[in-house]
Amino acid sequence: MINVTKTYLPDFDEYCSILKRAWDKSWITNNGELVQELEYKLKNFLNVQHLFYTSNGTVVLQMALKALNITQEVITTPFSYVATTNAILWEGCKPVFVDIDPDSLCIDASKIEAAITDKTQAILATHVYGIPCDTEAIDKIAKRYGLKVIYDAAHAFGVTYKGKSLLSYGDISTCSFHATKIFHTVEGGCIIANDEQLAERLLLQRQFGHIYDDYYCVGINAKNSEFHAAMGLCVLPKINEIIAARKTISEWYDSLMPNIKRPQLNGEAQYNYSYYPIIFNTESELLKVVAHLKEQEISGRRYFYPSLNELPFIEKQSCPVSEDISSRVLCLPLYHGLSTSDVKRISYCILNNL
Repeated sequence: MINVTKTYLPDFDEYCSILKRAWDKSWITNNGELVQELEYKLKNFLNVQHLFYTSNGTVVLQMALKALNITQEVITTPFSYVATTNAILWEGCKPVFVDIDPDSLCIDASKIEAAITDKTQAILATHVYGIPCDTEAIDKIAKRYGLKVIYDAAHAFGVTYKGKSLLSYGDISTCSFHATKIFHTVEGGCIIANDEQLAERLLLQRQFGHIYDDYYCVGINAKNSEFHAAMGLCVLPKINEIIAARKTISEWYDSLMPNIKRPQLNGEAQYNYSYYPIIFNTESELLKVVAHLKEQEISGRRYFYPSLNELPFIEKQSCPVSEDISSRVLCLPLYHGLSTSDVKRISYCILNNL
């Protein structure tokens, strides 16, 4: 079976040797030595000032909303993983969906202003597949209306835009370190803030709102363990190699299927090749190809489907571009170690069934 993704795992002995440092001290959670080291190395790699390593990439979205005191309407994208919308709902806020750009598949910044009301407090946008949103336009709108900007950068680790990490944009950016991501810690995530006071609030929120016996605010348990941090310390030194391998595989797909429609990458961004999405002409065409791939024991993923404005537990809002694209998009297998022969087999299966 060729899965849509495969977790990159380092040498087992290397992992154990790093973990042994925590094991020997019996300090395996509560901001241990390995967590602190990973945070330090991530800040250096991404060139950001305030970064906190957390338990996953969903809780950081909730923390961002809480830290920025967002309680009402949040303008967001319908084309993302469900965690983006769930975080808004979980915090008691109302998601207001703005349709997507048909080329980048990110939120269409030209449509944001029309969705702003006197209850709008924030914009929560996703860098879809690691492709940058129109950060300049979003920043201008946010400043004009006094809104906060949160970027769900779950897919954007290692992406740079205009010479700096894409995770450094906005009031807060969040990232996922789930096992399916290019940089992973099995489970995990991080939250990044540019403002020092905001960073202090996030630090407290991650650990129940207190430091020792001094309590400052409402907090949750968003900490992560030494076991997970050890994995991150093993994977981080290999990240450039992992991205390079994924780039090569993506270029194989490009050469074999030059006429298949793909999202457009921003020319000013250095991409991380986190996914390989293709867009079919119709949903029936997609379903036909998916069926044939399955017969060949090849899995693709309808990522993202459905459009989030069509979720059954929210009030329906019209986003025709997202609804259309989500019915026709499929992510193909892409991971470190995927062979040329497998890429050819996948590509030929697609082309022969169009």
